[in-house]
Parts: sequence; structure tokens; C-alpha cells
Amino acid sequence: MTREILKAMAKENQIFSFSQLYQKTHIKKEVLKVILSRMEDRGFIERVERGKYLIIPLSSEKGKYTLHEFVIASCLVEPAAISYWSALHYYGLTEQIPRTVFVQTPARKKKNVLEIFGVNYQIVRVKKDKFFGVRKEWIEEIPVSITDKEKTIIDCLDKPHYAGGIIEAAKALKTGSPDYDQLMAYAIRIDNFAVVRRLGYLCERMGAPLDLPQPRSKSYLLLDPTMPAKGENDAKWRLKINVDTLLPGSSE
Repeated sequence: MTREILKAMAKENQIFSFSQLYQKTHIKKEVLKVILSRMEDRGFIERVERGKYLIIPLSSEKGKYTLHEFVIASCLVEPAAISYWSALHYYGLTEQIPRTVFVQTPARKKKNVLEIFGVNYQIVRVKKDKFFGVRKEWIEEIPVSITDKEKTIIDCLDKPHYAGGIIEAAKALKTGSPDYDQLMAYAIRIDNFAVVRRLGYLCERMGAPLDLPQPRSKSYLLLDPTMPAKGENDAKWRLKINVDTLLPGSSE
């Protein structure tokens, strides 16, 4: 009985929820909880988070088997996309290895910071209008949603604190050979003028000026909101250049 249930669930996904199992088996919930507890004790499954379980292959040992962290991340909330620093690393646009897996979603989730099998996960909720530019990638033969290269850069300019600071976004712009028309379209669509200013300034510094709207506001924003508010002002883009490290492409 136990193996039959697991085989049926594994055909759909290596991770399943209590509600999915209930809908498939129609076993009384009280009985199902007992079955799941026994499955976990016997090493057939392992709890990912409350109400979600990972199926352990018969050839594997409990506590020593897990899925790729991106696969697990994609099961934590629906819809979801691997994003920010994690997506930068996936595309090879950062030398840093983030200690946290960043997941973007327009959905609500009670717990936004989780630790699962020793890996940290950060769920970043955004407005529905900001959830776009997502593509499918196959990881361990499982489809996983991840923001495309241009959307990843724009997201990192939107929320640099989830990307290791503005320097990581600048490196991605310099080395990632992005589609600049797509970058401009995404920068306008994300509806955060700080993104337009940061993108315009960085691309201009790198010798690839873009046809972006100039700021109308007289107030100055921080180039990098993760850094202290000190540095020279750039009058064209109305930015306080508060990054001490020279940006990629600088000849200074």
C-alpha cells in the first residue's frame, strides 16, 4: 500500500503535499496523517516543510538524499521563479556563490525565510505586474521556472539587497551580453524609476548609453541602497554615487 501510493505520487513530482495525497487517495485525513508519519519513520519520505514531503528513492538512505535546491525552491510557493542573486549565479553572471536561494513570487506565503535540508531559502513577494520575464529550465529532468537573463538584471537593479549589491548587477551588465532593447522594455515595465536611473547610469558608464527617459524629479536616489548615503551626485540621472568600488568599465 505504502509503495503504491509513493509510486503514484512520484510519477507527478518528487515532492508532494498533504492535500495532493488526500485528493488522490481519498483516505480519511486522520488516517493519512498516521500513514505519512510511518512513511517518514521508515525513511520513505522526508518532510520539506509543513504539509510537504520529499519522496526518498528506495536505493537512497534517509538523511543523505535531496533534490537540487532550485527544484525544492520551485515547490515552496506557486507561482515561483528562481531569481535575483541565485539567477545571476545560474547564468554565470557573478563570481559569488550565494548562500541563500532566492525565489520570486506574487503569491502570499506565511513564512518567507526557510531552512530546508541545510539550505536557506528567501521568498521575495512582488506585485503581480512585476512577475514576468520567466523561462523554463530543466534541472535533474524537472522543469524549473527562472527569470531570464535580462529580467534577472532588472530585478537586481530593483532590489539590490537580494543580489549582493549594485556591483553584482553592474558585473552582469558588463559580462552578460544582454539584449539592451529587452533591458529597456523591462526597465519601463517594472514601473520603478529608480531602476531606469540605475540602468541608464551604469550603461552610460560602460560605454553603452540607452535611450531611456530622464528623471523629472529633482530628488536624488542612491545608486546602491545597500550602502551608506555618501558620495558624489550625478546630475543627469539624479543619483548619489555611493559605491566606493570602481564599477566595471571604469577607466579611473
